[in-house]
Amino acid sequence: MDLAEAFRNYKEKIVDSWVEYTLSTYQSSSFFVKERDIFANPVGGNIREALKRLFPLLIKGADVQECVPSLEQILKIRSIQEFSPSQAIAPLNAVKHIAREILAADKERCHLVHELYDFEFAVDLAVLAAFDIYMQCRERLYQTRILEIKSGTHILTDSKCPSALLKDTKQGTIPTVESI
Repeated sequence: MDLAEAFRNYKEKIVDSWVEYTLSTYQSSSFFVKERDIFANPVGGNIREALKRLFPLLIKGADVQECVPSLEQILKIRSIQEFSPSQAIAPLNAVKHIAREILAADKERCHLVHELYDFEFAVDLAVLAAFDIYMQCRERLYQTRILEIKSGTHILTDSKCPSALLKDTKQGTIPTVESI
């Protein structure tokens, strides 16, 4: 049995473990793991979908540019959350360890662990591309924030709801800068 066949046999198990690990990095991880409806759980649904598309690309050692759409789908979500760059990207690297662990547990396929070099190299390249994507997303986020401040729209996005301010004004309390 060769490595390609082992990956075909264990693809679902590896991807499921990878998804579970990635979703476990969130504070509400039990919800993200259990809820499979993409509308009720868009974070979990998008990560699940992106990792399922990314895994076959990593197996075949695809060009990093082929991995970009899946990586963007993950990192556009993780870049706006309160993750450090390393925390946002670390789950991508976990697939190397998950694949090793699953193959090593199978006595018939444990010898294939030594053949994972190309797969692990593809993962490393994807992680480097993911860091670039993460930084682009953060840069876009900060540029948007600067434009909001320059245009004054931050008053709308960072303050109380305008109808709540209107209600306060009608009740005779004038909103102060601190309350906004």
